[in-house]
Amino acid sequence: MQTRRLFLNTSLAAFLTAPILSGAESKAKLKKAVKIGMIEGKDFDERFALIKKLGYDGVEMDSPGCNEAQRAEAKAAAEKHGITIHGVVISSHWGTRHSDPKPEVRAAAMKDLIGALDDAKFWGATTVLLVPGVVKDPKEENFDQVWERSTAAVKEALPHAEKVGVKIAIEVVWNNFLTSPEMLIKYVDQFNSPWVGAYFDCSNMIKYGVPSATWIRQLGKRMLKFDFKGYSKAKAKAAGNDGAGFGVEIGEGDEDWPEILKALAEVGYNGWATSEVGGGGEAHLKGVADRMNKVLGL
Repeated sequence: MQTRRLFLNTSLAAFLTAPILSGAESKAKLKKAVKIGMIEGKDFDERFALIKKLGYDGVEMDSPGCNEAQRAEAKAAAEKHGITIHGVVISSHWGTRHSDPKPEVRAAAMKDLIGALDDAKFWGATTVLLVPGVVKDPKEENFDQVWERSTAAVKEALPHAEKVGVKIAIEVVWNNFLTSPEMLIKYVDQFNSPWVGAYFDCSNMIKYGVPSATWIRQLGKRMLKFDFKGYSKAKAKAAGNDGAGFGVEIGEGDEDWPEILKALAEVGYNGWATSEVGGGGEAHLKGVADRMNKVLGL
């Protein structure tokens, strides 16, 4: 009994004093993807065969962008090559905006959003990436108007999103809207719906000063997906042009990838990591894959 008691006491002491593995010490399980516009090729079969060969797991499609025959072709090619169409990007959301002062433009934007949700369901995707609006006119399209109009649009689309089982993911871009974690959280939370979340771009928000890892930690489970490229504040400053900051390769910008990976693990993110850079053929996409593997620790 004494030996057994000694063993139990020792075991309990060891358990209580052992370090508890935090999320930062675990590792997010990430799957590598590209945007469809990055892949050169004569058809979907050739394009999906290429990215499969290079070790990519998935792709994000554009909508609108495919007719009925092309939708079916993309689905068949993805199934054939074992590529997951994980998301859909609304390709028209900058020009055909939910925040536009004209009701007819907002109606067209709603048609595109519903169409993208339907495309996502057809392809088996889980999200539709949406830029909700653009703050561009102090009288006709200011911050409050963009908030009000885009909020109404997302609320209108929510029943359809739930019906088809696809989430609306609000992306952060240079649209003078939702440029801090607090703003994005307030915007997403107002819907009080599991069918709305955030799509975080690790590179876009460097311009605004809050580190990517801080965004991720604050967004937590609200973050449905993330994508990235490379952004250098020094390059932007030297050129006198914010856009010039994107003129670096993945891994050569100001993104703190070790800290981003820690943050992803802490919030329990396991899912898609999608690159958003210029497109090309096999040599170019292999280079992108290699850089993705390096920064993501794959």
